[in-house]
Amino acid sequence: MPLRCLMLVTICVVLITTEAVSDENVKKVVGEEVSLRPARIDPPVSSIIWKHRNNSGFVVKAIEWDKDDDDGVNIPNQRFKGITTLDEKTGQITITNLTVKHGGLYTIDINNKEQEQRFNLKVMEKVLKPVIKLKKIEGNPDVMYLICEYSETIIWRNSSGEILIGSLNHPKGEFITVEFTGNPDNFYTCTLDNGASTETSDPVYERELFKNFWGFVIASVGMVFIILFLFIPPCHGKTTDFFYLLKVHFKCISFIWAYQLLEIQNKHVKCNVAICNSFYFHNVTW
Repeated sequence: MPLRCLMLVTICVVLITTEAVSDENVKKVVGEEVSLRPARIDPPVSSIIWKHRNNSGFVVKAIEWDKDDDDGVNIPNQRFKGITTLDEKTGQITITNLTVKHGGLYTIDINNKEQEQRFNLKVMEKVLKPVIKLKKIEGNPDVMYLICEYSETIIWRNSSGEILIGSLNHPKGEFITVEFTGNPDNFYTCTLDNGASTETSDPVYERELFKNFWGFVIASVGMVFIILFLFIPPCHGKTTDFFYLLKVHFKCISFIWAYQLLEIQNKHVKCNVAICNSFYFHNVTW
């Protein structure tokens, strides 16, 4: 029985100790500032020392303060000079203009006693704005692959804000499969997140993904408009003659455009502008 109780006590002590010295993870972007503050500080306080241990395990004093020291705050390490301040009342350290070298483990000694609270700071470069790559699928013009080729966390969204599930892309990143919907205003974006910053790509619209289809639609609508315009019966009168003349000119231009669009072989469409102008000046009176 005593042995069982001893084991329970040992387990409880281990759990409490593990929780007490657990690190508080902080992520920042290069150029930003960070403030680290102990959960509590019991007066009277006569000295405060913040220590920094880099990823190689090398420990230096980031900043220190001693009540009996005439100089007050001291910053012995060059890496923290000019960018580090300390609040003696709260124990908070503030570091501005962060670099990657400021990343590492920070501990605080109060009255020459190391506190259980620790801070693990990770300083990262700001994530770049992603660019979506496009890939056609052979034999299927109604489907496209959108690729976001980056190492950070990737979030895909469509124009309605819905998050899309991507598939792993080799050697890195993700891709999604996009199908033709018939709505040219539908778009897709890729967002990168490294835990400290996020950036979103420019939207990729469906009209850009399926250009051949929408080019055909525009050409078809244009041809319908031309056909309807060319076969409107002519009107007569001083004012309407002017519009009829415009129609004559438009006929010439339309046939030339249709000739170029459809690439008609061995046929020629010609418009004598001089004749059209002569018709205008002889038949329209103001």
